[in-house]
Amino acid sequence: MPLELFLDLYSPPCRAIYIFAKKNGIPFEFRSVELGRGEHLKPEFLKVNPLGKVPALRDGDFLLAESVAILLYLSRKYQTAPYWYPPDLQARARVDEYLAWQHTAIQLPAANVYLCKSLLPHFSGQPVDTVRLDRLLGKLKPALQHLDQEVLAAKPFLATEQVSLADLMAFTELMQPTAVGCDLFRDWPRLAAWRARVEAALGPELVQDAHKLVLQPRDPRDAQQDPRLAQELVHRLQERLS
Repeated sequence: MPLELFLDLYSPPCRAIYIFAKKNGIPFEFRSVELGRGEHLKPEFLKVNPLGKVPALRDGDFLLAESVAILLYLSRKYQTAPYWYPPDLQARARVDEYLAWQHTAIQLPAANVYLCKSLLPHFSGQPVDTVRLDRLLGKLKPALQHLDQEVLAAKPFLATEQVSLADLMAFTELMQPTAVGCDLFRDWPRLAAWRARVEAALGPELVQDAHKLVLQPRDPRDAQQDPRLAQELVHRLQERLS
């Protein structure tokens, strides 16, 4: 039975796994789970991940959740190129350091910017709350400054001299707000140059393929298909962003 990856490509961690699998020629069955339609809460998916979150992996009888765990599992099972997760103790530790740091420093604030700028207006029908958006962007600024002025001042990539899992995760996370008009790279020249290096290393066509959903405007009719679900999502988003 082929490896199955349960993904929603609106999600940055899902895109990281998709890019990693495609770039490394890992055979898999793509199982679409649309968060905006509540498919992650349906009984059939909850059998794969009882927490109701994507990404998720099924490899025969083996089930696995959490993006970093899945990336490491794939890198080990398929013995991908060592630069992704270096065998050298200290180089690997640098990748681990970023992957541990990024959850609250990059992933959470970048996702909140995206939710405020795109998803909340889409489901609520209300304009973007610019005051809230500026506040959320401000929470992301210290991490962007750290990457631009400290990390990337010392080396071309975030962990080592080559692209790694750290760069892949960071790239997909930072592209999320950028895709909806909040260009996180504009004021940070080293970060902008890093983005170009990562995109070149991954391959522009693969990057475009993985990001095509998030780069195109959402169909406003989607929010009207299930008013009850839309109302529930708005309530959850308001709570998260308050």
